[in-house]
Amino acid sequence: MNKYGKRRMAEKRDVQNQRDFGKYFALIVVIVFTVFIGRFLYIAVTKKVSGNNLVEIANQTYHEKSTLKASRGTIYDASGQLIVEDTKRYSIYVVLSKTAVAYGQKLYLKNSDKKKAAEILHEYLGMDVDKLLSLFSQPKYQVELGKKGQDISLSTKNQIVKEMKKSKITGINFSESTDRMYPNGIFSSHLIGVISKDSSGNLYGTMGLEALYDNYLKGRDGYDMRSTDSHGIKLSGMKSRLVKAKDGDNIYTTFNSRDQSYLESLLNKAQETYHPKSMNVVLMNAKTGAILAASQRPTFNPQTREGIEDQWKNTLMEDTYEPGSVMKILTMSAAIDSGNYNENEYFKSGSMKIGNSQRVNDWEVAGWGYLNYRQGFIRSSNVGMAKLEQKMGAKLWEKYIKKFGLLKSTDSGLSSNESSGSIEYKYPIEQANTAFGQGINVTVLQMMQAFSSVANNGEMVKPYLIEKIVNPTSGKTIKTDKKTVVGHPIKKSTAEKVRDMMQDVVNDPNGTGNAYKINGYDIGVKTGTAQISGNNGYLTGETNYIFSVAGMAPIKNPQYVLYVTMKQPAGFGGKTSSEMLATIFNPLMKRVLDESQNESTPSEAIDVKSVVGQETGNAVKSFSDKDLVVTAIGNGAKIIKQSSDAGEELLPGQRIILVTDSGQTLPDLKGWTKSDMFKLKNLLGINVKFKGSGFVENQSVKPGTKIADIKELTVELK
Repeated sequence: MNKYGKRRMAEKRDVQNQRDFGKYFALIVVIVFTVFIGRFLYIAVTKKVSGNNLVEIANQTYHEKSTLKASRGTIYDASGQLIVEDTKRYSIYVVLSKTAVAYGQKLYLKNSDKKKAAEILHEYLGMDVDKLLSLFSQPKYQVELGKKGQDISLSTKNQIVKEMKKSKITGINFSESTDRMYPNGIFSSHLIGVISKDSSGNLYGTMGLEALYDNYLKGRDGYDMRSTDSHGIKLSGMKSRLVKAKDGDNIYTTFNSRDQSYLESLLNKAQETYHPKSMNVVLMNAKTGAILAASQRPTFNPQTREGIEDQWKNTLMEDTYEPGSVMKILTMSAAIDSGNYNENEYFKSGSMKIGNSQRVNDWEVAGWGYLNYRQGFIRSSNVGMAKLEQKMGAKLWEKYIKKFGLLKSTDSGLSSNESSGSIEYKYPIEQANTAFGQGINVTVLQMMQAFSSVANNGEMVKPYLIEKIVNPTSGKTIKTDKKTVVGHPIKKSTAEKVRDMMQDVVNDPNGTGNAYKINGYDIGVKTGTAQISGNNGYLTGETNYIFSVAGMAPIKNPQYVLYVTMKQPAGFGGKTSSEMLATIFNPLMKRVLDESQNESTPSEAIDVKSVVGQETGNAVKSFSDKDLVVTAIGNGAKIIKQSSDAGEELLPGQRIILVTDSGQTLPDLKGWTKSDMFKLKNLLGINVKFKGSGFVENQSVKPGTKIADIKELTVELK
């Protein structure tokens, strides 16, 4: 074949190859297209890709689920005054990215606004302007402002928002969190308790009522499911689902806030004066067992947590101790009730032999010669009580110890770790020792329960603190507590005789309780000086004791039982141990007796009328004429707000605050109650912080300052 023929053959092969390639390519295209169409039809029918449901993914992409936080329940005193409540706190974050735009609106902090924004935040948060400008220049989507930009109150947040809107500044945003507010500061802190936050910011109780009643207080969160665009803006016409939050239940305690605050101030003063290692005080309604006031030292401020590391225990019911001579109330009661007391019988005081070699000594070892047993009680003779124990016999005395509720928990429900106590009772010396409060360990609450049988004519009642638990939405009471009789260890006639002896402890010249006299009232007490056990026996030294006093008043028909203990004071401050304890006992007991006396002739309630819109002078006069304390805020001609709503009832001497239409300035707050301060706070929207308890003594903002200029007000109460 010539050269020309060969070229023709090569051209034919090329054409054939091109035809074959075209066929194969067309076949591949058809196959790929078929697979694509098949895959598309599969997805269209099944709505799934790689096992993932596209509908669910789309719903997740365009649906936003917002948690609706439940408010934690509020804790109140017996009269409905606030003790603990939830509060909203805010943190600032600033959006800097220019991509934050929605529907043509810029949602970031513009460069031209940064200086003005920094100046506003400096004014309300005290942050350095240059530091803020440095934060604003960071190449981030958004920034937070550190500690000073956190824990912001609602009033401060509103002021910042107002200023930003006024200057048309965008990009300054707030995140909200829930916190717990303890406005009274130190206020039976170990009984009320504290909260903590979990990783999600949810509150839960870690001590006291906050922990024990957490299931009631915490409520249940809800949620809001809604369709949104990529900027989180709700899309109209789309389905949404709302499940409302269930707020926590409210707890009403038996506390009297005025008496509790007064007790805290008395304990603070005693702590500063005598520097004891610990103190415990309980004031109880003798008839019902309701705890009206109770506290301990060391303690802590639940708002700031200051002091919380010093003592986690609720020492009123978790600590046990030897009660000392206050135990003689129960010893004498048992001896009289069992028929082993003869008021005409005498014994030799000073010292007595137990067994072969052991002895019981009086605190005055030389003794007072021969005494009858009544005088033995009045002078607090250990020997006299040991002889009464011997007359009763160990088995019978032990039976009375148990009848008085000792050696077992009171089951008060106020602690998950309430102690039962213990006793050393094998040998005659140990049995004798228990008669004057040695060798037996008790809790404060056990002693209060036992004392109630003497105060209450033989009927022993359990101490309690929770009055009721109420659903905040329906107002329905879902749990109540009330007087619980737990025994009748002694007869009425026995209780009356013992109370009569307790009165002699105060009034008899030889009594150990002369320091507890209160003019105008008949008081009965028993004092105690309990030894403290150490590594090598009992401690020595004049202050190494637990000094105590248990009292009842009015002694003929007691309404109150008050028990005070103080362990190892640094010194007596130039007083006797009884005079030292009387600085707490006497003013508190006198206060509650005065209150009780005033309540016995109840004042007629005053029905509040609305004076909003009325002329200021006439409005003030209308309330003054009804014996209310009237405070007018401002010098305007008309009233625009009042602290008590129409239909509310007030008692003579209570305060009502009226706000006029101009010239609103801060009044002199000295002598105001905490309740008055809450009225002012709610009425004017001022952020108020409290220090101490009692009545206002000092205020951080001077009287006469314009209300509009007040960012925060701190009041010191004493």
